[in-house]
Amino acid sequence: EKANLDEVEILEVKQLWLWFRCCIDTCSILKSGQWMLVWDASSWMFLVYNENVETPYCDARPFRVNAWSVHAYIRCPNNKTKYLWELESWDEVLVFDEKWNSEVVIVGRNKIEKRPMMLIKAQKWDKIFSIILQNAETIRLTTKNGKPVSVTKLKKWDKVLGYVEEQARHFWVQIEETINEK
Repeated sequence: EKANLDEVEILEVKQLWLWFRCCIDTCSILKSGQWMLVWDASSWMFLVYNENVETPYCDARPFRVNAWSVHAYIRCPNNKTKYLWELESWDEVLVFDEKWNSEVVIVGRNKIEKRPMMLIKAQKWDKIFSIILQNAETIRLTTKNGKPVSVTKLKKWDKVLGYVEEQARHFWVQIEETINEK
């Protein structure tokens, strides 16, 4: 699957209460520069980086992509999506690299826990999109140069990569319909 990625401007970063998030542990060792496409709306996707970056808080976990709200969607093979809360061991999901090459990986487990969350709103053209992610240093979006940026360091007017699909989705497949999600 190929697509064009766009830079989006961060409009707002807001701290939220404790909510349920998903942490996807795969059966693969993900490489630097690989991420998953996740989103809160039917056609806008953020690039969430894998955890192969060392931090002062924990060792790298290159098998993991962490951590967004249970209601979000994730990109799967054959142009399908799933809600994160539905994922279970042996499901297939896609990871992508900076050249938009995709690779199918197997879910080892979907760890659902209550964690402090944050709302990130971004804008491209006249559209505003959002995502709810865990508020932690280890959670990263992706910059234009393919580098990870921690969500805890994001501020208004920063830019990250995203992807807008032309068609909306309903029941995990693309449809020709106007859907307005807020």
